[in-house]
Amino acid sequence: MFTYTSGQKEALRLLSGRARHCMLYGGSRSGKSFVLCCSLVARALRAPGSRHAVIRRYCVSARNTIGADTLPKVLRSRFGNRVRYRFHRAESLFRFANNSEIWLIGLDDGERADKILGKEFATVYFNECSELDYASVQTALTRLAQNIPPLLNRAYYDCNPPGKNHWSYRLFVEKCDPVSRKKLPYPEDYAAMRINPDANRENLPAGYIEYTLGSLPERQKNRFLAGEWADDLAGALWNWTMIDPYRVTEVPELISTVIAVDPAVNSGKECDTTGIIAAACGRDGDFYILEDRSMQSSPVVWVRRVIEMYHRLRADRVIVEVNNGGELFSALFASEDDSVRVEPVRAVRDKFSRAEPVAAFYEKGMVHHLGVFPELEQEMCAYQPGIYTSSPDRMDAMVWAVTGLAADRRRSSDRFILS
Repeated sequence: MFTYTSGQKEALRLLSGRARHCMLYGGSRSGKSFVLCCSLVARALRAPGSRHAVIRRYCVSARNTIGADTLPKVLRSRFGNRVRYRFHRAESLFRFANNSEIWLIGLDDGERADKILGKEFATVYFNECSELDYASVQTALTRLAQNIPPLLNRAYYDCNPPGKNHWSYRLFVEKCDPVSRKKLPYPEDYAAMRINPDANRENLPAGYIEYTLGSLPERQKNRFLAGEWADDLAGALWNWTMIDPYRVTEVPELISTVIAVDPAVNSGKECDTTGIIAAACGRDGDFYILEDRSMQSSPVVWVRRVIEMYHRLRADRVIVEVNNGGELFSALFASEDDSVRVEPVRAVRDKFSRAEPVAAFYEKGMVHHLGVFPELEQEMCAYQPGIYTSSPDRMDAMVWAVTGLAADRRRSSDRFILS
């Protein structure tokens, strides 16, 4: 006979409370996704015709972990033969006898994600939300709009807690908007609970907690066993004390403005992000990060975005890394608008060697962010030379931008008033 663990019972009380946004965070195999899927199915069965979405960064993860594992396990062990449903594999869709639906969405499949998110939902569940950028979460939340009594529309989140610089920590723990950093107007709408593997011990293989998780390196053990949020990464080139105190809401007179681009190394539906950062050097000699317009798209689309920025910001030039694109990108700019001045650059030094001088400018308080750039800043503060596994596309573009401006500054130092 199925019974919830004590931790899952406490989590279910949280999920049925007043908060419209609920996050379960904690260690690995603690039962977070299981209990959230239980709640998701219960809501689908309670309200005929309701729609619910499970969102992950990658389609394959949504299908393999939720579609092929967690949801079938929930339906089998928690609901048994009482629930009739069909899984439509081509659409990654669970449809129940009462016409309610649970959709599985991967944000890397942009065309399909856009099509599905054109619908309205009663529940949106961000599975492994530490992998998602906040802009994507905000976009998905606009679809939390299905009017389907008796359900209160809710958003669910779960994660193994990343660093305290992540938007989920700022939103659920600090109770502030991740972008503006202002306190939330309705903090009671955001509730979070830590649930760790020890509370799910009865459902885990013998030795998993003691030997598998217990033998991890200390930092990983804190995250995947103790479910703790990490402080600034030891060894990271940037930390929040190098960024937060030097933010500005306006910029001084600008002398040189550039747009730097770190192109994605692949293309198609599952392409990486192309980093696009606008930055400038002020007459005071400091550097200002103006915009982060990074995007996932084909080269033609991001080239057109960069051209729009170039003219709107009256930039001096566009700096484009050409290691993976050769002359293609210069030719694309020329075909779209031959008035744009393009400076191809090639990475001949490793990423750390290129980034370290820029980090030194930050450490001296010489680089100012015009507002807040959550995704860029997360990449910066998470980057550890030799350890960072994802491609820090936004950070790379920022490094090219500041490096280019610093070269301008050295060549024309008599034009600047240096502090």
